[in-house]
Amino acid sequence: MDQVDITIVGAGLSGLIAAREAKKKGYSVKVLEARSRVGGRMFNQITPSGGIIDLGGQWGGHTHHRLEQLTDELGLQRHPSFYDGKGVFIWDGEKSIADISIMPGEVESIGFFIARGLNINLEEKTSAINLWNKLLAISKTINPSQPWLAADAEILDKTTVSHWLEQNNASRLAQWLFAYNCTGGTGTGGYEPCESSVLHLALGQNVAPQSGGGEEWLITKGAGEVAKLLGEEMREDIELSAPVQEITQTGDGLEVFYGYGANKSISSNATIVAIPPVLRQKITFNPGLESEYRQFIQRSPMGTKFKVLAVYKDAFWREQGFCGAGQGNLKLLEQTADSGPPETSPGILASFVSGHRASLLNRLPDLEQRRLILEDLAQYWGPKAAEPLDLVVQRWIDEQWTTGGYTAFRTPGAWTGFGTTWQQPHGRIFWAGTEESTRWPGYFEGAIEAGIQAVDRAAAALDGGGKS
Repeated sequence: MDQVDITIVGAGLSGLIAAREAKKKGYSVKVLEARSRVGGRMFNQITPSGGIIDLGGQWGGHTHHRLEQLTDELGLQRHPSFYDGKGVFIWDGEKSIADISIMPGEVESIGFFIARGLNINLEEKTSAINLWNKLLAISKTINPSQPWLAADAEILDKTTVSHWLEQNNASRLAQWLFAYNCTGGTGTGGYEPCESSVLHLALGQNVAPQSGGGEEWLITKGAGEVAKLLGEEMREDIELSAPVQEITQTGDGLEVFYGYGANKSISSNATIVAIPPVLRQKITFNPGLESEYRQFIQRSPMGTKFKVLAVYKDAFWREQGFCGAGQGNLKLLEQTADSGPPETSPGILASFVSGHRASLLNRLPDLEQRRLILEDLAQYWGPKAAEPLDLVVQRWIDEQWTTGGYTAFRTPGAWTGFGTTWQQPHGRIFWAGTEESTRWPGYFEGAIEAGIQAVDRAAAALDGGGKS
């Protein structure tokens, strides 16, 4: 088919949802995906020992209604994340066995842990909590659609998180808490405190709050099954290994050129681009993108993230009365979480290496990387944790068609300098991808929201809301 109503660039969850919604409205679609598979950051596999692991995102939360509905439609089973039992918090080598807060923020907490159970100086804990509450107060003043209009937005956006911590005489624990939330505590994470602004961090706590319970359930066969089923459902409308290099608009039509040397093109009346902002710079747009929008996406790099998955014969930590939740100021692993099935076999721990630590780790030989990762796992969960059946390290920074994770973040000054162009279409080119959402960006829920929103905007431009 050389002519469709809507061309969609990218077959991650947001692009797949956009295609599905467009077809529901009666439009013909063509999805062009650079990879040889669908799913983007929604990607699962079975390990040699039989463990089902998600190499990208995996969790759903109690307000992720769109994702919940989608899994029901696809006939996929969900199960609660395992939170029965104590967790482990390690601070300067001292281990606290403590209760976790399933929805951090509803009680005085440090990360996932109820603060009163941590063997840390009371004054230091109180100082960290008070400073975090100060940030949360700022977050409540931010309009998710227009963060640049917040009170003191200019000051907040030019002030890096690290500088703000210095201004507020942050304790070491407070610095750790904020660093954790920058590198991995929200869906807008993956950056160091020196790389983004207080405004961006506060926005993240507004639209994807740590207190919002975003990790309450898992898809039993793996979240990647969602993308696979959607891909199969629309297999006739998807072309893989089809990177887009140029989009030209003439009058009411668009021509999308793809394939890198294959000299392929397709015509459409609208195009939805559902790839991370930084990757949009690989596409030549004719006419060119507005200068302010181009400046904005140049200031929207992907976070730096490895995901680590360790598969064991059984979830031995459950048998010991633990839930698998670990956090602390270790060398590499900022947290662990039980990512296994409802039954105890196999046992699966998920963890992450983020920010500059991921960059440093990436320079080491694979065997040294493995040694350091297992060393941290053993600090959390004892010697058994150093002997997994499978250890999988997904280096998202090495992925050509993602370039990082979890998601994009904004550098200091980006929101107030260029943010007004954030969601503006370029003629009949509309933007999707989880980064475009004002609700749970960086999560699957945000990807679904953005895909639906892009189709609604395209439909309004084409036919006033839907094809008759």
